[in-house]
Amino acid sequence: MKIVCVTGGTGGHIYPALALLDKFKEQDPSCEICCIGNDDRMEAQLIPEKGYPFQSLHTSGLVGSPLKKMKAILQLFIAYQKSKKILKDFDPDFVIGFGGYVSAPVILAAHHLHIPTLIHEQNSIVGKANQLVMNKVDRIITCYEKCDEVFPKEKTFLLGNPRATTAKESEFDQAYYDTFQLDSKKKTILIMMGSLGSSSVNQLMKDALKGIEDNIQFIYVCGKDNLQDAALFKELKNVHVTGYVDTLKIYKKIDGMICRAGATTLAEVTALGIPSILIPSPYVANNHQFYNANVLVEKGAASMIEEKDLNAGTLNKSIIELFMDPKKMESVHEQALKLGRPNAAYDIIDLCRSCIQQGERK
Repeated sequence: MKIVCVTGGTGGHIYPALALLDKFKEQDPSCEICCIGNDDRMEAQLIPEKGYPFQSLHTSGLVGSPLKKMKAILQLFIAYQKSKKILKDFDPDFVIGFGGYVSAPVILAAHHLHIPTLIHEQNSIVGKANQLVMNKVDRIITCYEKCDEVFPKEKTFLLGNPRATTAKESEFDQAYYDTFQLDSKKKTILIMMGSLGSSSVNQLMKDALKGIEDNIQFIYVCGKDNLQDAALFKELKNVHVTGYVDTLKIYKKIDGMICRAGATTLAEVTALGIPSILIPSPYVANNHQFYNANVLVEKGAASMIEEKDLNAGTLNKSIIELFMDPKKMESVHEQALKLGRPNAAYDIIDLCRSCIQQGERK
């Protein structure tokens, strides 16, 4: 089997794609893979580091001044022409796109060459690139029912995010866990705020975590650039500050999370049933993290604080209401599991194979 995977721009597009490719390789080590992405975004480094062949294009979003938009359209046309050459040379059985502007010209080129195509939408709000190509592709894979409002239902499949499978199958690393000097008898809450801020947020966290019972401990990922603020927490013995954490190595020992509402994070949280307090980023396209989080909140699978309402008091209150109430924790855990799709990667692989078996290449 020969696979072309196009993805780029952000980790939210790239990591699910890599998770799927890893499962393809596990099932069929002989399959050939070619990845396509932008030449100046994180995929240009991340994908080759994972050992996958990488072909680069140069694209940018249709935003900004009229001149910038015209430049972006020209880049997309050039990328489309280059994509056709890459696809002709590699001759894949199918092409799958995981979003980002770079995916549009590749998917359109594959359609022109009569190669079966699939796209994956990670968020509850459909991205612009996927909207551009949705009427041309053979299959559409989603993670949220809300996408049915946009995508043609007859070719849309609610299968979930491949990272859910990665999280579910991740192995606990005791040696790595021990580096955080945690008490294995205590309830452990992981805090990952991502792009929320720096020193001001660390001060907010310090105030929010004051007075929490000693039977709860926190791993607070403050970011590699903010480790100087670790001293703020020296009097809080139940808070362990770090610049980075490999979540896959410790997920099995995490009892709860305070985090953003990115698609990958929520796929992992629901696959494992981790009770969470979600703080959606308002700085993402179409405010999609709010809508992602709201799906969980409406089902009783998480709590949410919008950033405009975030302060030490609201966070402290939410921590007490969720993490210090065993019955609430169990209820949220069960509801999160109901939303989880731990078999997503395998279901998507089956769908990809069906595109080939049904002879959709004309």
